[in-house]
Amino acid sequence: MKILVTGGAGFIGSNIVDRYLAEGHEVAVVDNLATGRRSNLNPQASFHEMSITDAEALAAVFEAERPEVVNHHAAQMDVRRSVREPQFDAQTNIIGTLNVIEAGRGVGARKFIFSSSGGAIYGQAAVIPTRESAPLQPISHYGTSKLAGEVYFGLYGRLYGLEATVLRYANVYGPRQNPHGEAGVNAIFANMMLRGERPTIFGAGDKTRDYVFVGDVVAANVLALERGAGEVLNIGTGVQTTDQEVYDAVAAAVGFAEPPIYGEERAGDVRNSCIDAARAREVLGWAPTVEFREGVRRTVQYQREHEVG
Repeated sequence: MKILVTGGAGFIGSNIVDRYLAEGHEVAVVDNLATGRRSNLNPQASFHEMSITDAEALAAVFEAERPEVVNHHAAQMDVRRSVREPQFDAQTNIIGTLNVIEAGRGVGARKFIFSSSGGAIYGQAAVIPTRESAPLQPISHYGTSKLAGEVYFGLYGRLYGLEATVLRYANVYGPRQNPHGEAGVNAIFANMMLRGERPTIFGAGDKTRDYVFVGDVVAANVLALERGAGEVLNIGTGVQTTDQEVYDAVAAAVGFAEPPIYGEERAGDVRNSCIDAARAREVLGWAPTVEFREGVRRTVQYQREHEVG
């Protein structure tokens, strides 16, 4: 089938593009390369360098490509930037998402897959692991803009019968994750340790996250091509991992013996985040397969070969 992937030069999106192509699909990529990398692009996919905030240009690309499925991963994903620059965050994640929906609807796309955030959308959840039915109470502009995207997909489903599957990701990690940004602690730690630098843990190291390997996320996006219409699904492991445990796992994979630097806890950080993916098992037949330390080993191996320096 013909699939258009927004954000297809990014960390998660490019891994999805590779898998779709390997499965025999025809793939087009839209990415403005603001955070995506040209080196991530698969040469078998057609590429359009542009922003999803440009509605007219985006509509022209959709008209030329006429995808059956739209996989929407393009986003402003820096939580702290979203707080500093809320208008920029909303322009990309809300207006940009509306542009993608309208462009896809205009050419009769039969299905959308939307990447949302299981880490940011629930805020400080009362119950962990957190199910999809939990209250949605984001504590950042990023989480709020992702929630808005979900609401719009639901609205378009009710008004126009548009089919969409929303995937709420836990903290995704793995090969191609940017080691130089605000997010992606596994890649950041690995890159610093490989250069002989001591990473900083903000707080005492006891905050927890749910880490899901990018290959498992890709598998969910393959299954969602034919399943999960109208569903909102958590994609995570249901396992809490502390910041200290992340540090220790990366250090072991690198062979790094120095202790971390402990900094002040950062305001606005969710204390504990972990999601229940039982619904994804029922609907998609999906389950995580890569254990955390094995995923870290693969991430470090990729960093050794591609990122150090």
